[in-house]
Amino acid sequence: MNSSKSTFSIKDLENLSGIKAHTIRIWEKRYNILKPMRTVSNIRLYDTENLQKLLNITLLHSHGYKISKISKFPPEKIPQLVSEIISDKNINSQVISSFKMAMMDFDQRLFNTTYENLLVTKSFGEIFKELFIPLLNEIGMLWQTGTITPAHEHFISYLIRQKLLSNTEQLQLPDPSKKEKIFVLYLPQNEIQELGLMYLNYEILSRGYQTVYLGQSIAIENLKGLATHFDTIVFLSYWTTFPEADTIPEYLEKIQHEILSSGHSEFWVLGKMAHYIPTENLNQKISVFTTLQHALNKL
Repeated sequence: MNSSKSTFSIKDLENLSGIKAHTIRIWEKRYNILKPMRTVSNIRLYDTENLQKLLNITLLHSHGYKISKISKFPPEKIPQLVSEIISDKNINSQVISSFKMAMMDFDQRLFNTTYENLLVTKSFGEIFKELFIPLLNEIGMLWQTGTITPAHEHFISYLIRQKLLSNTEQLQLPDPSKKEKIFVLYLPQNEIQELGLMYLNYEILSRGYQTVYLGQSIAIENLKGLATHFDTIVFLSYWTTFPEADTIPEYLEKIQHEILSSGHSEFWVLGKMAHYIPTENLNQKISVFTTLQHALNKL
């Protein structure tokens, strides 16, 4: 375990479990469900065992178990009931908790075991949409609140990236079945947050299209030569932090003039910064999508 995060504040527990700190204090005082350490100034600190127990209790509580009843269970009973719930009911919340524990402990084996168990009943696409996307959204908030370090975020993102790459590679083996257009996927200059674009690449390939994946930080000038190789191109870009809002009109004008002025190409864009695109900058060759699913629906 990374020594910088071997202990957690009550605010960390709130962020990781979704249970308010005030409620955790009540549960702790009234039912003695957690056993925090205390600093010399009497501040509560919790270890990973307490965190895991709270995540399990949170799952039981969300499935109708009263905290007064949970507090009377012997230590081995709580994990046993959690396993039963995972077998019988919607497992998403507990699976995300397992992935978060893998992240907090830098535990690649736990991540892979959880993932492999999911593959028994879910496709990779379902795992990504139902679990990895919510997990990544939570991780973003945990990083912003200081609950996790950049090392935690990089660790879990790399493991998800590995799964994306291995599943994408399998889709690239057969010849594409749809050849009326080709998708060119890229991130604009200075943009490095790639997982969303990688997932779109996977989904487009799964629908039988050919893709050209260019990846991070691509200048518009580097897109021009593709038009000489393919007749009909959909240029697809994912904007998370770049281009900045005040440069978006200029960026789209350059796309229109240098990429879309001739031929049958289109430009699709999604991501947080796409919400700043003025409607007057749109035409029939430029499509803006508010979510990943909206883009997939157009395929």
